[in-house]
Amino acid sequence: MKITSDSETLAENKVLILYVLSNVTKPITSDALYSIITSAIDLNYFYFRQFLLDLLEVKYIACYKKETNDVYVITDAGRNTLNLTLDILPGIIKLKIDTNFKTNLEFFDNKESVIAEYTPKSENEYEIECKIIENGEIVFEIKTYAYSREQAQKIVDNWKNNASTLYPKLLNMLTDQK
Repeated sequence: MKITSDSETLAENKVLILYVLSNVTKPITSDALYSIITSAIDLNYFYFRQFLLDLLEVKYIACYKKETNDVYVITDAGRNTLNLTLDILPGIIKLKIDTNFKTNLEFFDNKESVIAEYTPKSENEYEIECKIIENGEIVFEIKTYAYSREQAQKIVDNWKNNASTLYPKLLNMLTDQK
């Protein structure tokens, strides 16, 4: 598909993005949105990003920062537009989206539940943030510093791989009354 060749296909893809956003109950990352859409159609990532920008520009969707991610929601103007244009979206695509929707969304919800990242503060100092997120809310967050990139990466990897055992241990240590 050439991005400039078929205006019907371009409109269909934008309506598809609005359709998916209208069916989510909470803000969604662009990665999760792209995954849901590509479960139904073959769409180049760069075209997808351009469609998002186009929809943001006309205020059919909104983007804001939640924790460390940009998340997207449909606006009232986007819902109105979707209601007027939904009939251009083929039924088979809607069926594929509806069928794969819950599975894809659960995968990204679970993937986002453990977050760890580091940010360089200077040549030899890195700030590390480790979080556990449930139902879109931070239930545990810890920040620390490392004094080498290797140490920072080791902490991040350890948290991502072992948060389910580290979190209860840390919570017990913090609540111990000795």
